[in-house]
Amino acid sequence: MIDLTRFTPSRLLPGIERRLKEVPYTQAWYNSQQGKKNRDYLKKLHNRYAGKRLFLIANGPSIKDMDLSVLKDKYTMAMNRFYIYFDKIGFVPTFLTCVEELVLDQFKEDFKKLPCETFFNWRFYKQFPNAHFLKETYSFNPFFQEDILEPTHFGGTVTFACLQLAYYMGFEEVVIIGMDHSFKEKGTPNKEEVRGYEKDESHFDPNYFPKGSKWKLPDLDKSEYSYAQARVFYERKGRKIIDATVGGKCDIFEKGLFSDYL
Repeated sequence: MIDLTRFTPSRLLPGIERRLKEVPYTQAWYNSQQGKKNRDYLKKLHNRYAGKRLFLIANGPSIKDMDLSVLKDKYTMAMNRFYIYFDKIGFVPTFLTCVEELVLDQFKEDFKKLPCETFFNWRFYKQFPNAHFLKETYSFNPFFQEDILEPTHFGGTVTFACLQLAYYMGFEEVVIIGMDHSFKEKGTPNKEEVRGYEKDESHFDPNYFPKGSKWKLPDLDKSEYSYAQARVFYERKGRKIIDATVGGKCDIFEKGLFSDYL
């Protein structure tokens, strides 16, 4: 369960302000021409991949020691700045999802050039006319959205957003790799900070978040709360989420060996 003592005024007030600012984006999601176009496309994705397996690639250091070239002909979904690894693995993933605003804002020129199907935060719909979008809602507790035509909760982690998207697409089994669920940095979750380290040791590349860039320390408790909901929804439909991360610290999902799913 989420620790309710974390809901202090210093955290609640910015949340209320954010919800008020979200009103015009919600109206555009339902009423604008681009919103209609995006929702029409999402409708076509519903259960398109029913019965298939998806490899969900997170960005932890553990993937440095994995041979990901074996996924070339598989359905794959990468996250955030995984695109800096495309050349090394020798293929372009099927999908890439990014919903973190700081990442989209700082590296927008990179995201505009991606050669794969992308899903971004709806708040950036004016900046990425060729992308597809997920709409965030701001209920205080994360929830699992079965119908992504409606706003959903990102649950403190892009991985949760991806699991909802994969569920909607119909994937029967999601195999997660690179979800180390551990960060070298310590501090207050969700607090915006400027990177002061020369090397990023919490991701697969030392320049993933380069020195001087902005980032927020993930909220691992919130992530686990979200993951538990995802597990329940998948299991209700006879689907599976397998955590095949090498040495991963998350204990929410069933564990598995990456090689067993190839």
